[in-house]
Formats: sequence, structure tokens, C-alpha cells
Amino acid sequence: MRNNKSGITRRGLLQTGMAAATVAAGGLAMNLLSPFSAEAASKTLPAKWDKTFDVIVIGSGFAGLAAAAEAAESGLSVVIVEKMPLYGGNSIINGGEYNSWTDKLKLRQSLNLGDDSAELHKSDTLKGGDFYGDPELIELLTDNSSDALNWMVDEGGLKLRHILNRTGGHSAYRTHTCVEGVGRGYTEALKRIAEKRGVKFMLNTPVSWLWRASEEKPVIGVETDVRGRKRNLKANKAVIMASGGFSQDKVMRMEFNPSIVPEYNCTNQPGATGEMLRYAQAIGAETMHLAFIQLYPYAEPETGILDSPAVYPFRGPGYGMIAVDKNGNRFVNDLERRDVVSRAEINTGMKPTYSIFNEAMIPLMGTKDEVEAGLKKGRFVKADSVEELAQKLGMKPDVLAGTVKKHNKYLRQGNDPDFGKPITDKMIPIEKGPFYGIAQWPAVHHTMGGVRINKQTQVIDIWGNVIPNLYACGESTGGIHGINRLGGNAIPDAVVFGRIAGRNAAK
Repeated sequence: MRNNKSGITRRGLLQTGMAAATVAAGGLAMNLLSPFSAEAASKTLPAKWDKTFDVIVIGSGFAGLAAAAEAAESGLSVVIVEKMPLYGGNSIINGGEYNSWTDKLKLRQSLNLGDDSAELHKSDTLKGGDFYGDPELIELLTDNSSDALNWMVDEGGLKLRHILNRTGGHSAYRTHTCVEGVGRGYTEALKRIAEKRGVKFMLNTPVSWLWRASEEKPVIGVETDVRGRKRNLKANKAVIMASGGFSQDKVMRMEFNPSIVPEYNCTNQPGATGEMLRYAQAIGAETMHLAFIQLYPYAEPETGILDSPAVYPFRGPGYGMIAVDKNGNRFVNDLERRDVVSRAEINTGMKPTYSIFNEAMIPLMGTKDEVEAGLKKGRFVKADSVEELAQKLGMKPDVLAGTVKKHNKYLRQGNDPDFGKPITDKMIPIEKGPFYGIAQWPAVHHTMGGVRINKQTQVIDIWGNVIPNLYACGESTGGIHGINRLGGNAIPDAVVFGRIAGRNAAK
């Protein structure tokens, strides 16, 4: 029988569950993993603890920072355990986009960008995930995203750009951007709140196990493994999983979704692997939607990096940016959600594709300094005419010029008969230069599956019961986004559910 690295098949869990529960009574830790998995060895519960905290948070991204900050507000001892040498995980290199129907700055109203509501955001999110997402969890996300955004502004000093974008899959202009233009703007705000409340950090400290005696018992702590040295940390109140997804775990990706082949680039940092999901399964946690893995359609084609220029094609379609293939032809509704755009790119059979925009769009989706920096790095290509831009991108000038002219006509008539893109009066015709292009191609970006949680962010086991003292939030959870996560929903998801987890863990 082949070695199952992830070891988290439901059949294996159920087959070994009774035996593991029986030996747990004799002093062994609970372990329901398949006997053929790498983590299947018997483990003895700690006889003593190296350190004790009230709440242990695993992971230092958006979700972990928010959870730790809220758990520490009442004076509890809280530690964030992070396996990487730097804090922030994927969050610190995130694109910096945050969806909220409103904000304390009233940007939508001041920019005259139409109507929106929490209910409309909920509807878009449900539809964007093909209705696989849990409506109650989505409602928590959309109802609380504004409060979470304002909390980071008020308590953490977060600063927002005075722009608002309509991005793929959304029916309103609701995507906010921090002044830094990357996720670091939010993580720094959250870190300030957490440190102000006394949260401690343990970096370079991978968690290697979750301690639980049996399916009737609570989670009592974690094991860490720092270069072979095992240490046990006790949690008096709770452990919060905020360890992120598994986009960098190629074996795990292939096991649950064979179409996500190893040849795909990945936007994530190297620590985005799935071991915490296996450890959670070992103590009975149910998982869901692990096959739902997202490609980001606008990554740098050769490396898969999500740099500052790679966010422009995400922000721009709401203001008139278009995507074209290597021949200069449109191939998709530019305001479609990420999975649709990624499939359309791949179906062109030509790598890469390009996004095309002009100078007038830049202040609506970014800054001139960012674009100038991107030009110096060769990420953006600039030209004085559409025909010159086509030549620089290796296209036939008459084809790209014809594509742009036709799209400009569609904007004026308010209808896109080719691809059905919803046209708004905020979209700018690509008529006045300079003109810009940027190459793009799909890369693995986000895993929508993870452990099952309830509205209190408590982790649910395979028997449908709450696992006492174990909470989860952020990308380590499943059931919120469904088959596809709408861009800009990751940060509010992590911060909203992180706050809920922290508050409940502290009770």
C-alpha cells in the first residue's frame, strides 16, 4: 500500500478511531490518523509542561494576530507560536485588499460609487462559491467586516487609500486597499494591537502535535519541535488554530485535487503546508472542502510571485482594464471571479496573457510610484500608443488596436455583447495614453478547505460534536468560501473569525 503523507482520509479515521480511543485511556495521546501516515506513531501525553499559557495561538497571520489580540484583552496570558523565522505568514505578502460594504471614512459615498450593503456582499460571496459556503458563516463575515476594518484603523493605526475597487465576482465597489498596497499594512496594525495587549511571540517554533487524551476530553496544549528539541506548551483555556492553508504542499494538493499539478507556480510563502490539518484530524477534527484550491489568475508568469504589480489586474477591471491573449484578443469577462478567469487563460493555450490599461486608471487603483517601480523591474510595459504597446508585447498592432477600439465602443453603449461584462459609468475608455500592459498567468493561491467550525469558531469533530478548547479561524478552516473565494474576502474572513475565536477562547 502506498504511503499516504497526509493520512487524513475519513475512512482511515473511522477505521482506527475506536482503537486509538481505547489506548488513550492508558496514557497515550489521541491519534486517529491512518496507520500508513507519517504521523501515525503512538504518542504519550506529557507528564510535565515546559511552559503554560492561558491561550495558545498557532500562526501569526491576520487570523492569528486578531485572535491573540482579542484573547489578551481581558489580561490573559497569550502566546503566538509561529514556525517561520518572521511573523506574518502569507498575510504579510498578501495583496492588501479588504472587502467591506462600508467603512468609517465613507469612501463609497465620497467617491460616488453607488450602493452596497452587507446583504449584497453576502449574496455575492455565496454565489461566488457556487453556494457551497455556509450561509450563517458568510453572514458573520459580511456583517462584521466593517467593524473589523474600523477596529484596525482605530486601535492599530491602519491607513487606507482613498480608492475603492470593484473586483471580480463582486457587484459593487467594496474592495479597500491599505496605503502600503500589501498585506503588511494590516498585519502591522494587528501586531500593534496584540503587543499593546501583552501578546508574546515564539518565532521559529513549529508545532508538531495537538495534545488531547480522547474524544471525550479537551485539547490541553501543543508540542513544538525546534530543530529536534521537543517542548510541550500547556493551554489553560484554549488552543486556536490559525495556521493557514496548504498551497505549498504539492503532495497534499494532488491528493485532494489532482488537477492542481506540481508544475503550477505558487504565490504563497514556503511555510504554507498542511501539517496542522493532519494534527487536527488526528484528534478527531472533521475537515471539508479540501479539494477546493484556488488559482490566482494574475501572478507573475515565470515565478508565480504576487508582487505589487500583480495586484493591478485584480483591481483594474472595475475601471475599464481588459485582459487579452498573446494575439491581442479578449478571452473572458474581465469582471469574472478568479476561477473563471484562470480557466479562460489556460484555455487560450498561450502563456502568458496580459492586462491592458491606460494612465487615467492608475490613481483609481494604485499609485504612479508603484507603476514606475514596476516599470523599472520590467513588470509593466509602457507605450505612447496602443500599436506601440502591441509591438512591445509581441502582438500584431492592428489586432490589439481593434480589440481596444471595440471595447471602448462597448463602454460607450453600456453593453458587452462578446462576454457579458457588466458595464458601469466608472469605466474609462482606453483612448488617451500612455498605455500599459502587464503579463499574467495562474498560480496556486488559496485553499478554501480546512477544519469544520461553528459560529463560535469551535472545531467540530467527525461525530458532529465540539472539540472542547479547540478553535480555528482563517485559511485553516473550511465551509466559508465554497468552491471559490472572491478576491478581497481573505482578510475580512481571517480578522472577523480571528476576533470571534479570541473572544470565545478567553471565556
